[in-house]
Amino acid sequence: MTQQLDLRAPDETANHWRQVSVATTPADRPTAERAVRAAYRAAGLAEPEAVVWFDSPLQGALAAVHLAGGAERLRGCPSWGRVAPLLERTVARLGEHQAGRSVRDALRTRPWEQARARTHARLGGLGWAELWALTGGELWTSTQELADRIRRATAEQLHGADDLSAEPELRERSAAAVSVVRLALLDAVLGQHDAPWLAAFDAAGELDEQLAPLAELARSAGWWWPYERVALLTERPTELHRDEAGRLDRADGPALAYPDGFALHAWRGMPVPADFLATLGALTPERIRAEENAELRRVMLEHYGYDRYLTESAAEPVHRDETGTLWRIQLPDDEPVVMVEVLNSTPEPDGTTRTYWLRVPPNIRTARAGVAWTFGLSAEQYRPQRET
Repeated sequence: MTQQLDLRAPDETANHWRQVSVATTPADRPTAERAVRAAYRAAGLAEPEAVVWFDSPLQGALAAVHLAGGAERLRGCPSWGRVAPLLERTVARLGEHQAGRSVRDALRTRPWEQARARTHARLGGLGWAELWALTGGELWTSTQELADRIRRATAEQLHGADDLSAEPELRERSAAAVSVVRLALLDAVLGQHDAPWLAAFDAAGELDEQLAPLAELARSAGWWWPYERVALLTERPTELHRDEAGRLDRADGPALAYPDGFALHAWRGMPVPADFLATLGALTPERIRAEENAELRRVMLEHYGYDRYLTESAAEPVHRDETGTLWRIQLPDDEPVVMVEVLNSTPEPDGTTRTYWLRVPPNIRTARAGVAWTFGLSAEQYRPQRET
């Protein structure tokens, strides 16, 4: 890494942009609006005639669909009943403003490409790779996964057409709605969720006249849509809950929520229906077995506890030896859950012994093979001198 980059402390820069990416405080609207106008000027464009605020990417995307003349394509889609009143409020907020064409390429795409090319030319391929690993690479997976989840949820809310109707007329209408929503989402600038790239450019000293306003916008607001005569800005989320792996995760409410109620619900990264979480407190083995959705059934099992499920289901062990007991849970339309019950031979401070449950692959047939698998060994290789 060059001295230039060392002086910019990539680790501190990455941490700064990590905090930006997960910010849940209200947008700093005056700062964001000044940054929008500065970004237009830096790109050689006239300032927008108006800056209009919305409370979530859902509202922003619907406004973008309307400005592109595509709102009529949503009519008749499965989600139209809930979209219609939202569209009415969106149109009222936009007033008589005309958008003109999207200027995303001039404001975001070209400056991004130029900054990356300059940095790559200055550092070389290895230097760029090292810079990215220390900055944007640290943030990329969790941030882009979150952005993708927001896109999918927004699209589903607006057209509800993932399963296209078998009737030709409705299928054609649904496909048109999917297309217009997808185009609107592609026109978005991700604001705080552009943090990985901004971290790399910041550490490289590339936040120039064109990128500095975009960085200020990312620090101040959520997603936004730039058009010739109007800019659509959105609020940041009010809640964000993730597990230790950075996945969306919450058992008692939305894992991600915006001021208008747009929200994502998830358990350890897996999307779940909002009303599903409310049922977790009243689970029974019978209810778990009756769940037809295999992914939701896995969530139920994790929440309920595999050991508790085995005990209350009167399950029978399939193998037992000196290392532990192997249990198998047969599930309809899914692979079996196989667990090894292991008793810790080292007593706890109070003299009791503790039982551990280890999940292992479905092809495991003996308790020894299961315990060995957790150490990356075969059953033949696993010969501990002392069990712990």
